Amino acid sequence: MSPLKISWKSLISKPLSSGLNIMLIAFGTGILTILLLASTQIEDKLNNNSKDIDLVVGAKGSPLQLILSSIYYIDFPTGNIPLKEANELSHNPFVKRATPLALGDNYNGVRIVGTDSNYISLYGLKVQSGKFWSADLEATIGTTVAKEQKLKVGDTFFGAHGLTNNSDVHKAHAYKVVGILAPQGNVTDNLILTNVASVWKMHEPEDEHKPGEAHEEHHESTEISNREITSLLIQYRSPMSVAMFPRMVNQMTSLQSASPAMESTRLFSLIGVGVDTLQWFAVLIMLIAAISVFVNLYNSLKERNYDLAIMRTLGASRTKLFMIVILEGLVLTIVGTLIGVGLGHLALQLIGHYQESSQAKLTGLIFIPAETYLLLAGLGIGIFASIIPALQAYRSNISKILAKN
Repeated sequence: MSPLKISWKSLISKPLSSGLNIMLIAFGTGILTILLLASTQIEDKLNNNSKDIDLVVGAKGSPLQLILSSIYYIDFPTGNIPLKEANELSHNPFVKRATPLALGDNYNGVRIVGTDSNYISLYGLKVQSGKFWSADLEATIGTTVAKEQKLKVGDTFFGAHGLTNNSDVHKAHAYKVVGILAPQGNVTDNLILTNVASVWKMHEPEDEHKPGEAHEEHHESTEISNREITSLLIQYRSPMSVAMFPRMVNQMTSLQSASPAMESTRLFSLIGVGVDTLQWFAVLIMLIAAISVFVNLYNSLKERNYDLAIMRTLGASRTKLFMIVILEGLVLTIVGTLIGVGLGHLALQLIGHYQESSQAKLTGLIFIPAETYLLLAGLGIGIFASIIPALQAYRSNISKILAKN
């Protein structure tokens, strides 16, 4: 019989002890898997959604809130800013590209974002079907929105005031889906994009623009002075802009600037405190599991000394006995590790399924290369826990053991 079969039969002969060891290893590995997957996805989302945005300009308030609302769409905006001031900043010599955002509405919890063609270039958007929005009340939707809301090109829907609830629906104007974005792997998969004028139109009094009424040019300057947007996404023209432009915005205007790189780093460092604590907790559980496996194998060796001695007399080598004990430790830890990794993926998928925010939704349906380290750690724990009992089996004195029995 092979050493692996002997090891397996030895383990299943003590189901409670073996099950406890596997459960401890699986629990520790599961926690580490959840933390590894979650932290990796959060960091990737932070980087992917803000990689080409140098600065966000918005109303005074929390810089982190401004970043979360204007880039990740998981918080409420700090307020609105005058369109006139936004246009002045857009034409500043330090600015290469300024992308306006107008927020405030949603459709079944999906945020409706008013913007312009700069947004397409900023994220490198492409359409899977249809076209990009070009006229008022036209909308191009993300691929996830199309699937989850069951929308297709040509469909119409009504937006609702606010970023989460559907109580105040704008029934006077319907959006028409004119395009569906190709999968982007970033926040745009979960957005409804339209022009800024459409968002303004939703919040105008119904009699402000009667059907067929022309927009006269002499009203444009008045409209601009009264209009507001939520924020501007800024791309710098030169490295000098990094030092000069944010200071100019904060000191010379009623607006505030926030750096996505700085605020994202600060956010991730705050998240990291809790992640580190849980990681140490999981490592402690893994250490307890290793000790438990060691004690289990050590006690098992004492009980099986006579059986191992008989095996030696029947021709089994010292190396074979050594391998039997080592394999017992490895089987326990590898099975526990694989179960733990599977449970970690399942738990994270359930967490993501019940998340309210679609922008930061996590998934357990991915495998990252770093998870191989968990498998290697399982192998290491198995060898570490079984090496001393295995050496004792290797060095056992057959004549003394048989004489005692």
